[in-house]
Amino acid sequence: MNTRVPSHGISRRAVLIGAPAALSLAATSGRAQSSATVLVSHPAFEKHDPGPLIVERPARERVIMDALAPTEFGGLIRHEAPLHEDVAEAIGLVHTRDHFEFLRAHAQDEAHLPFAIDGDTVMSTGSWEAAMRAVGAGLHAVDCVMEVGNTIKNAFCPVRPPGHHAEADRAMGFCLFSNIAIAAKYAQARHGAARVAVIDFDVHHGNGTQRAFWKSKNLFYGTTHEMPLFPGTGSVSETGVGNIFNAPLKAGDGSVEFRAAMTERILPALDEFRPELILISAGFDAHEGDPLGHIRLREADYAWITQRVMDIADRRCSGRIVSMLEGGYVLEDLARSTAAHVSALMSA
Repeated sequence: MNTRVPSHGISRRAVLIGAPAALSLAATSGRAQSSATVLVSHPAFEKHDPGPLIVERPARERVIMDALAPTEFGGLIRHEAPLHEDVAEAIGLVHTRDHFEFLRAHAQDEAHLPFAIDGDTVMSTGSWEAAMRAVGAGLHAVDCVMEVGNTIKNAFCPVRPPGHHAEADRAMGFCLFSNIAIAAKYAQARHGAARVAVIDFDVHHGNGTQRAFWKSKNLFYGTTHEMPLFPGTGSVSETGVGNIFNAPLKAGDGSVEFRAAMTERILPALDEFRPELILISAGFDAHEGDPLGHIRLREADYAWITQRVMDIADRRCSGRIVSMLEGGYVLEDLARSTAAHVSALMSA
């Protein structure tokens, strides 16, 4: 498998977004009065600052936290993302040591920061702590939902930088480490989870997740994404060892096509896999207003897919879900979509 297919000349920084508009944030319907949902966040996520030309920017974190501040979300259990004691070891489950040391060395060379790994992926003075806590958030969330007797059923981690494009030896597409793949392999190594699944609805294909899972029959990757689009991977023919389920969409597709892809290809395969834990790569850039893609989803679609995944989680793994932020670059749409997603998680 060639996991580095050319991106058809499309850079993720090709569309620039100006100053964020003022938001009037309202949570969506379907809220529960009580919650077994943990929100794992940290102020450090806002300090990863790739610069004014990159749409994956600190304001994303601010609007998400503002969206989850109203009383409707008062039932969230709020934890700070730790600097997890096993973070380097967990990263080594997915990434090479050379990759880890390369990023750490540049992070410590503050005189030469910001450092551009490529045109999309930039490290600033706050990036290393943010990246370590982003990985740590996933590990902590897995610990929370996997702990026997814990009342926490699911988790949402609004992490920055995102992760699903980072490959074993390569940072790319705004991503330094593959947060979701690391969390999946950690669940197996630390908690003995035999089968772990990732569902990804970001508009871009998670090449890093796919590559990390490619030869592992006990790891499942199911994804909808636009093709052709960055990073160029994600065709139906890419199946790993029968554990990879790509359901590409085309520019202009919307709710009908997205729900059909999930209902007909991804969700039945997920159910048959019988996961012991489900992770979600929650990218909201397939929203109809997002400039980095051409798919026309709305907040209701994110609530719908969250609930469908929860139905399978309830049936197969006692409701255990860990969701981690990926894309979503129009601030108003990101805020509303995140609220819809978390509201659904809280309805467990």
